[in-house]
Amino acid sequence: MTNTRIRFGTDGWRGMIADDYTFANVRRAAQGFARYLLERGHKDEWVVVGYDKRFHSENFAAAVAEVLAGNGLRVYLTQEATPTPVISYSVVDRGAVGAVNITASHNPPTDNGFKVRDEHGGALPPEALREVEAFIPEDAHAVQRIPLQEAQDQGRVVIFDPKPAYIRHLQEDLIDLEPIRQAGIKVLVDPMWGNGAGWFPRLLHGGKTVVEEIHNVRNPIFPDMKRPEPIPPNVNVGLAETVRRGADVLIINDGDADRVGLGDEQGRFIDQLKVFGLLAYYFLELRGERGPIVKTISTTALINKMGEMYGVPVYETGVGFKYVAPKMLEVNALLGGEESGGYAFRGHVPERDGILAGLYLLDMMVRLNKKPSELVQLLFEKVGPTYYKRIDVPFQGDREAVEARVRAARPETIGGLRVVGVRTIDGYQFLLEDGGWLLIRFSGTEPLLRVYCETTDPSRLDAILADGLRLAGVEWPSSKQN
Repeated sequence: MTNTRIRFGTDGWRGMIADDYTFANVRRAAQGFARYLLERGHKDEWVVVGYDKRFHSENFAAAVAEVLAGNGLRVYLTQEATPTPVISYSVVDRGAVGAVNITASHNPPTDNGFKVRDEHGGALPPEALREVEAFIPEDAHAVQRIPLQEAQDQGRVVIFDPKPAYIRHLQEDLIDLEPIRQAGIKVLVDPMWGNGAGWFPRLLHGGKTVVEEIHNVRNPIFPDMKRPEPIPPNVNVGLAETVRRGADVLIINDGDADRVGLGDEQGRFIDQLKVFGLLAYYFLELRGERGPIVKTISTTALINKMGEMYGVPVYETGVGFKYVAPKMLEVNALLGGEESGGYAFRGHVPERDGILAGLYLLDMMVRLNKKPSELVQLLFEKVGPTYYKRIDVPFQGDREAVEARVRAARPETIGGLRVVGVRTIDGYQFLLEDGGWLLIRFSGTEPLLRVYCETTDPSRLDAILADGLRLAGVEWPSSKQN
């Protein structure tokens, strides 16, 4: 039997459980990462291993720990399912040389994944990921491992609780939670059956603010949603519950809690690009902080406008934190973000943190005494309105043919707007005369063609996307996505 060829996409390797994502292949991937660390002289040093609430995740994580221990490394293994940002912070707190995180984040329930992190707790850059891939053995028999209990008895695997150090870091170094606790607001949290469950009630208890949760137990088939991704239609139940319960805000985390979604008091979803704009306003205006901002090309042009307004540089990267994290470290960025709802912050780790991002958004509400809809209005008054939409099209065809077709296209207009430039940092991005854009690229984690756009007039969204699909030679999905 031919072994699966393991490749790291936008954020790690992901596959279908029991098909290509098997214990044998997870062990092979762990062997590759162990070899990568050993080649850098890290023998007998510590690696953090954590996991999410998907099917068998804790057992896949144990298999990883066995392989790392079998290769002469030492392992801090989380005692329970743990948010990705907490795992990443544990790397820094424990002085580890990296981490492995068993999670497929927002993928469908059929999938699981394997993420690796560096000594900063951030994503490895593409060139390092290629090295890890090169070290993955073709034959599962080449894997070295020690049974978990034996590794524990030898002190090579230590089970630990990562919560106290992360919570202490939040409260002492990043944000004062007391004003939020005493604000008397009602917060609804949807952790999407994932690792974020219990975190906001734990952090905000003891005051006048009320925090309620839905979807807060382990259920790896993710009822009420197609997948634990904090965008419509997956958030629709949470949005309806916000209105029914009279909550002031809906905070949504994806399955591993490294991303955040936001719903307003009227049960309306606030897209991820606007949330990025709100976070930039929070730091630049309310907190008066300054520093570079790093953004992927698939996120909002509002950040570029705000960079000009506040005199801070803006750096643009390809899609994924494997590009954002290294750039944040390079320029000591104030803020980094991407279109999918992942945001990272200076003074923390160069990793998306959906818990901290949610707390910052709540702090913004409290400082300004405004509901989420009013925050969006304030943002628009500052930088002008913007509207965003994305379509994902399942794709199993000839990628090269689609890419060649788009590469050869020379449209003068898209959605009735003049094309003023083309960029190929990651996929094909057509810049439009109103300051908006259309981006066509293949997903790095799933067999999908993604078509995104941002514009200043919501009536243009479908026309821009339709032109994008025509450029790619792909039909509009039979059921339009939000």
